[in-house]
Amino acid sequence: MSVPEDPAGLRGPRPPDCAFAGFSDDPPWLIDPDKLPWLDGIDAIRTRTRAEVPYLVRRRRSPPAHRIVRVGWTLGRAVGAWYLVDHGRGQPRSRIGLSRRLRTAFGTLGPTYIKLGQILSSGDGIFPEEIVSQFRLLRDRVPPESFDSVRRILEAELAGPLDATFAEFDRAPIAAASIAQVHGARLLTGERVVVKVQRPDVAELVRRDLAAMSFFAPFLVGRIPVAALANPPALIELFAETIVEELDFRLEAANMLDVGHVLAETDQRSIIVPRPHPRLVTRRMLVMERLDGFAWDDVEGMRAIGIDTTAVLRAEMISFLEGAMLYGVFHGDLHGGNLLVRSDGRVALLDFGITGRLGEQQRLAFLQLLIGGSTNNIPIQVLALKELGALPANADVDQVIRDLGLDKPAPEVAALSADELTAQLRDLTKQLLAYGARMPKELMLFVKDLMFLDGAVATLAPGLDLLGEVALIATYFTDRYGARIATDIGLDPRAVPIDLDGLRASMGLTKTEQFTYRELQERREAVRKKFDRREP
Repeated sequence: MSVPEDPAGLRGPRPPDCAFAGFSDDPPWLIDPDKLPWLDGIDAIRTRTRAEVPYLVRRRRSPPAHRIVRVGWTLGRAVGAWYLVDHGRGQPRSRIGLSRRLRTAFGTLGPTYIKLGQILSSGDGIFPEEIVSQFRLLRDRVPPESFDSVRRILEAELAGPLDATFAEFDRAPIAAASIAQVHGARLLTGERVVVKVQRPDVAELVRRDLAAMSFFAPFLVGRIPVAALANPPALIELFAETIVEELDFRLEAANMLDVGHVLAETDQRSIIVPRPHPRLVTRRMLVMERLDGFAWDDVEGMRAIGIDTTAVLRAEMISFLEGAMLYGVFHGDLHGGNLLVRSDGRVALLDFGITGRLGEQQRLAFLQLLIGGSTNNIPIQVLALKELGALPANADVDQVIRDLGLDKPAPEVAALSADELTAQLRDLTKQLLAYGARMPKELMLFVKDLMFLDGAVATLAPGLDLLGEVALIATYFTDRYGARIATDIGLDPRAVPIDLDGLRASMGLTKTEQFTYRELQERREAVRKKFDRREP
């Protein structure tokens, strides 16, 4: 199988730290993991941070009153305006109106709600299309902090003046996000760097906002007409687990090293991560190697210099699956703004604030889920979901399969009416909630990343034969890791054929048909139009 493990022209000697992690070949400095003072005690820091979540999302008798009033007024006004103006206008105008008003309200409420909106915006396939498209506007519409504020934070973290460390520092940020913003700079020693700076007081604001969200969430159960938000308290808990780790940049720098280490261990040289600075990393400041490249969706630019965009996408998919299935570590926030494609065809991963980390039991469950999917083994997939915590520990696997109709042929959704589709989704949601189903953080991040990569096919390889690609990637893992997978989960993928016929049947295809991404988009569009024509 053709997987670009080492782009052409990069087969010479690599810098010595590339043996430890997937770094660039032109280092501004070398990384020695034993000589990084900010890495000391990182496991204890991560444990303390995670332990804070239940405290932050507990139901309080007296939440922060001022914030509660402001949040309640802002969100209540948005939902009220939707109900008075858009609710009776039919689909899709009603959904668009609600999504637009919520997006505006989130922007008004500041960094925590903007971050929540940004996470929702990268949930293609998990959250409704209207929510995703509207909240995507929050990605690039966050006003930056003043340079004076940036200077104050950096000089506090450096314990000295800015010009004692930087020869140049760009006053205007490269990007401004909800938690932090990024500036270009050059160190006194000459290296070009990127400096990530936390917004002032954002840590305290996030904690107050989580208190307010936790207070309101139970009242929203059943009141938001969005199936994906049927359990707002669980969504807030997921959000808290995600955002609290982003408030300490030492954890992000450690994530960079861990993901990079997986790339080196798997010899996946088509993906790289930036080097964090050996010393200039603190809770609120992260200095790292500057990497440049094509924007993820600049297909014309890439192809103009001979980059194979299909190979780029395949390498990213394989490295993502290798990290999750084999090492339990993966980048948890894949979207176009966090990926660059360099002129040599390598993908640079950026922004490691959100990273999926699986315990050994979770990793094995992920492995079971994916191998069960490729072989159409329903019991193994349901058991894996149970072990991941998506289903209660006492759930009976066979009963779940019968109740959800998983033992029956999948319906051809394109042949169903909008009412039939809605009824099926409603029944499925009720059954899952009755079982106590939930979306664990790592599973949510994993699915969200898969949905992003699925959507990336439309840009980078729209003519790709999806069934052929499934077979190709499954064959790669079977050939390279078959023995290890068999040892890990007791299921040898080399002895069980890939069930492409089952996948074809679920799509209503004949055994000889190919199925391109363009055709998949056409089917999805047909389903969406059915819902749009349906009155509420």
